[in-house]
Parts: sequence; structure tokens; C-alpha cells
Amino acid sequence: MIVEHLELTNFRNYAAAEVHFTPGTTALIGANGQGKTNLAEALTFLATLESFRGVPVDVLIRNGEDTAIVRAQVRHPDGREVLIEAELTRTGRNRVQVNKQRLVRARDLLGVMRTTVFSPGDLALIQGGPGERRRFLDDALVAVAARNDTMRREVDRIVRQRNAFLKQIGWKTNPSALSGDETLTLDVWDEKLAEVGGQWGDARAHLVAQLQPMVTRAYEDLATQVTPIDFVYEPEWRRIGLARALAASRAEDLRRGLTTTGPHRDDLEMSVNGLPARTHASQGEQRTLALALRLATHRLVTDTMGSPPVLVLDDVLSELDPDRATALLTHMPKGQVIITSASGLPTTAHPDRILHIAAGTVTNN
Repeated sequence: MIVEHLELTNFRNYAAAEVHFTPGTTALIGANGQGKTNLAEALTFLATLESFRGVPVDVLIRNGEDTAIVRAQVRHPDGREVLIEAELTRTGRNRVQVNKQRLVRARDLLGVMRTTVFSPGDLALIQGGPGERRRFLDDALVAVAARNDTMRREVDRIVRQRNAFLKQIGWKTNPSALSGDETLTLDVWDEKLAEVGGQWGDARAHLVAQLQPMVTRAYEDLATQVTPIDFVYEPEWRRIGLARALAASRAEDLRRGLTTTGPHRDDLEMSVNGLPARTHASQGEQRTLALALRLATHRLVTDTMGSPPVLVLDDVLSELDPDRATALLTHMPKGQVIITSASGLPTTAHPDRILHIAAGTVTNN
């Protein structure tokens, strides 16, 4: 999958810009604050309609403007040309079109364009809370198969509605205080969550088993030495079954007014050299592990879909020591790569095209 060109109107600090990319590696070079990451953000936005920086859509619109437009021409492996266009508004009435046909649902865009993004914020995958790692697993599942988005949304919906019902019936310390109708309704929600949540947990466990050797290999490529990397995804509810776990936690759920067990509470434990990565790995090891997670996901999607997503490396070289930066460039995956840098490129880098970014203006080398 190749992004051939990208057009922006009133996106971030770009009043207007048109960028043509090479099928190989394109480097975006410029000082901090000039718009390199904004350009990468625009490109990846068209894959998921979300910013990898985690900001709301209205922030993406240029100051003083009411709308922004992002447009990209994408060529699929079979030669098909696809035009993706997104019009962003401050009112939230955004419009997305694929080949001039308006999409009714945002999730219909999944799979039309695929990207893998690494940014400095990915350090949160290691240092942050369990929610960061759950989101990583779930995003990877959707990247591997767009249909998984339906199951993810269903799990979220059931948990929200079960929580709403728990609050509706009030905080009670004993399940025996529930009326017959309340008990029956809670049983129904438990049954729904046990079924769909159990399937989602199985999908996560299978994904972790697939990623484990790929992450180990990517980490060793970057660190240039054999390093034991271990993943553990073993929430207690998977050992006894989610139905039994929900029954056991019912009293606590009633007391707190929320669902205290299930896939929405899980964590992925990661270790480097046998020690927890979050608390014992150095920052260099943590950055390397975060990048290895992204590269492993990129490889898994490539193997599954038969062609690589667009790989976007935002300011990655400044995050790595010189040896690991060189190792990354040596082991760069095949396919289209967009790489940004504020400090230039090492001599080992040989991009096919260099674009210079200054104050929202793009110029060729």
C-alpha cells in the first residue's frame, strides 16, 4: 500500500500543501515546531480518523478557520487507486469520502488505508497504565482484521450498559438485596459480557502469542544482542472463565457501581531480561521495546494482509542512541516509510526523497 500524494487545506499550521511521496523512504526534515509531525499526523489520520497524538478533531483545524480538508491518493497492491478525503469541522459534522462516495460510518474506512506509527509518545506503552497496553492490543487486533472493530465496540457497549444498570439500581452491599427483576437483568448483562468478553480475551491471548517472537526478534535487531523479552497476558478471569468471575465479583460490583472484572480491566505484563519493563528497564530499553512492539505489529499485519502498511516513524532517530538508530535503518521493513527528523539524518540513512519543512511550507531537497 502506497500513499502517492497528500493534500492539506487549513490543517494544523498548513494553510495549503501538496506533498508527493516516493514508494520507498521519504524523509521530512525541519526544525522543531515547523510542521513535520503535523504532516505525518494528517497522513495517518486518514487511516483511522483519529490523531496518533490523542487530540480531538477540532484541534487539527488551523487557527481562525472553521474547516480543514485532508486528501490522499492511495495505491493498493493490486494496482487500484483510491482517493480518500476528509472534511473536518468545528461543529463535529465531519464528512469522509472514498472515491467520491460518502461513508456513513467511520469504521467503514478501516482497511482502506493502513499505517503503522511510532512516535515519542509510545513510551507510554511501557511506562503508562494498563489502558495504554490494552489499547495497543485492541488496535493491533483491528489492524489485523477490520471486523474485530465490531467485537471491540460490542464489549465496550456491554460494559457501559452494565455499569449504567449497576448505578441505576443503587449501591448495594449484598446481592440478596436485589429484586427479582434486578437480578434477572444483571444476569442477562453478565451472560452477554461473558460471551463477547470471553471471545475478546481469547483474541488478545492469540495475538500476544503471535507477537511474542516477533517483538523478541525486533528488539534483538535494534539492540544488536540477544535479549529475553517476555509477555504475560493472564488475567484471573481467563483462568476460571468470565461467567464465574462475574458471579464472584457481583457483590463488589454492586458496592462500587461498576464492573470490576473483564477485558476492560486487563493488563499486558512485559519484561526485559526477566525483570518488569515498566519499573526495571532503562529508558533506552523501554524506548527500544516500544519501537519493537510497533515493528512487530507492522510485520504481523504485513504477513496477515500480504502487503505492508505505510510505516511512519515520527522523530524516532532522536529517541535512540546512535547504535540503535543505525540498527533500525539497517533492519528497516520493506515498503513505504515516512520518517521525520529535526536533527538531520545519520550517514547510514539513504532516503529516496528528502522534503524540508519550514513554517508549514514543504520544499524538495
